[in-house]
Amino acid sequence: MAGPEDMRRAVAGYVQEVHRSYVDQALTFPPAVRGRMPLLDGGRITVAAVAARNLHLLATRESLGPLQGQEVSIEAAYEGLAWELRFFDSVVTPSLALLDESAGPAFEEVKHALGVTTVVYHVVATVGAGLSGHQAGHVGTGLANGHSSVARDFETIRSRARGREALVDELAGAANAGLPRAQALLAKL
Repeated sequence: MAGPEDMRRAVAGYVQEVHRSYVDQALTFPPAVRGRMPLLDGGRITVAAVAARNLHLLATRESLGPLQGQEVSIEAAYEGLAWELRFFDSVVTPSLALLDESAGPAFEEVKHALGVTTVVYHVVATVGAGLSGHQAGHVGTGLANGHSSVARDFETIRSRARGREALVDELAGAANAGLPRAQALLAKL
């Protein structure tokens, strides 16, 4: 049976591989698309590895405060993406012992137990799923594709709007700036 250090090492390797595959996939996108991806905007993230019945990995920009008691953290980085991996279980966070995941992962309840309101990603490894690098690679690639999908959608629209590429670029700019009325007006042209 693996001890706590072995499990932490396995989780750290899994997170490292998720982030490596995310960055490597992002490198296939144009620079401005990469710049809009939440893990690549230059800010540091905290990844909480939460052991309930399932293993939850939550990446957030929220501060989890200084380490307390038996909390453990590991700092790591890959190609400009820096993170602190912190480990939580029912010893460190007693409210985790009260979570019922018999019917499936308790996404919101885990966030609530940590006091986290926003996440960059929240993935779950269910019991028996394993933490292989291969699986982590799929997770990271999927996250990168999901995070870049809006930009890729505009590229698809642009390719189908021959002669009106400038309008599509303005539409994408309005979307990035959070201007829904401008988007609506441009879409009518």
